[in-house]
Amino acid sequence: MATTAPNTICFSNYLYSLSQTPQRLRKRMLATWTPDQELNQVRQRSGADMKRKLKWHDLMALGVGGMLGVGVFVTTGDVALEKSGPSVFISYIIAGISALLSSLCYTEFSVQIPVAGGAFSYLRVTFGEFVGYFAGANILLAYVLSNAGVARTFTEYLSYTFGLHSPKSWRVKVDGLVEGYNMLDFPAVALILLLTLCLCRSTKESSILNLIMTVFHVVFFGFIIIAGFFHGSANNLVKEGGLTPFGVRGLFDGAAIVYISYIGYDSVSTMAEEIQNPSKSLPVGIVGSVLIVSAIYCLMALSLCLMVPYKEISKHASFSMAFQRIGWKWAGNVVGAGASLGLVASLIVAMLGQARYLCVLGRARLVPSWLAQVHPSRGTPLNATLFLGLCTATIALFTELTIVMDMISLGTLLVFYLVANALIYRKYVMISRNPPSHTFLYLFLLSSCAIGFSISWKLKLQLWSLLLLGGSMIIITALFHYMVPCLRQDTQWSVPFMPWPGRNVSLP
Repeated sequence: MATTAPNTICFSNYLYSLSQTPQRLRKRMLATWTPDQELNQVRQRSGADMKRKLKWHDLMALGVGGMLGVGVFVTTGDVALEKSGPSVFISYIIAGISALLSSLCYTEFSVQIPVAGGAFSYLRVTFGEFVGYFAGANILLAYVLSNAGVARTFTEYLSYTFGLHSPKSWRVKVDGLVEGYNMLDFPAVALILLLTLCLCRSTKESSILNLIMTVFHVVFFGFIIIAGFFHGSANNLVKEGGLTPFGVRGLFDGAAIVYISYIGYDSVSTMAEEIQNPSKSLPVGIVGSVLIVSAIYCLMALSLCLMVPYKEISKHASFSMAFQRIGWKWAGNVVGAGASLGLVASLIVAMLGQARYLCVLGRARLVPSWLAQVHPSRGTPLNATLFLGLCTATIALFTELTIVMDMISLGTLLVFYLVANALIYRKYVMISRNPPSHTFLYLFLLSSCAIGFSISWKLKLQLWSLLLLGGSMIIITALFHYMVPCLRQDTQWSVPFMPWPGRNVSLP
């Protein structure tokens, strides 16, 4: 009997704790943190601080290096061939405008909350821990998958550098594996593991390496643009259907695909804990890098369509094949080398960002806390970097690029949508002290119209339905702007003309 009583007490305590689980879970899901808690209390859980060694030019180089290469070399050929035709450069302009508006939202958040958590931290202080975790998990998955895809693209361009004409020349086929997972890519694995070790050593040294590679990459892009404009022909833009053979719909369908090319500016915001004077450096670095990359993307896409008619553009390694088609085989090899260099630069930035996302999730105790540890002397999230490096290398070994890319876009766009909504809510409710119901109603109506517009577009409904829904979004935003006041914070950088830039939630 003496031993039965304690067992009964323990069991009853267990049942009581179990009965409290829904309440505790609900409390944890809706729990919000203040910016001060994120900057101090939560950050201390890493044991050591990250080293503040980066300046605005480091940040801009990281942004340019992170975005350049992935879009032009992975998506341009496919979009030009099947979606936009020669007007693919206009698709890049449309996607660039949307990316710029979204980057403004990230910039204001990163200035107000300069921590390494990016979208996770911004949403956690606004909508609670569940929304923050949902966004953080989505963006982390997108990083790992896109990095694996970029590493496999690196192998394709490297094969062209050495004069091989098949993108699968350096891959090993295993007949026993499922189609799409049976081409093993060992060079991609080696690249990821090498960069992982480099990132574990020092963020500053990694940024210097990225800066050097980005400078060479921009010079190389200049060569492609100049060669395309001088050796190309404007007739190639209007052959076989004119500039827009797929119509206006093709322009926007192409923009939705190439938007993934701009993923990278969000990883710059995760460097906020390692930047000197973040309130000045972050706006210059994030917005400046998006503007530079947008201009380069448009010129690159235009030069490609000047060199060859859009129906002759190759889906794989499109720029290398374009130079080979005009008789510049040596230039095709140079393009392969330059593209490989650019893909490595973009991988450095993306792998920096993914490790910091996981580190902050560890601080919040949403993943094992050992992933949040920062190395005391090197100032890098060592455990998170190593863990994600191994995960990325495993996926890159097996998985084809098309499978990876199909899994990325939706989750990433959803996170950008949530960040834009969070900024509107924070400015109009948490700072301006307006009733939450007004802002929630506006966001609900705007999102409903955006979803309706997207469905109508996808189902190819009549023009009047698109005009009605598009006009409704403009009217709803105008009414909200004039009826609900917003206090401006003169002491910090903020997005101008809100809530109009926040309407970018509907653009992707």
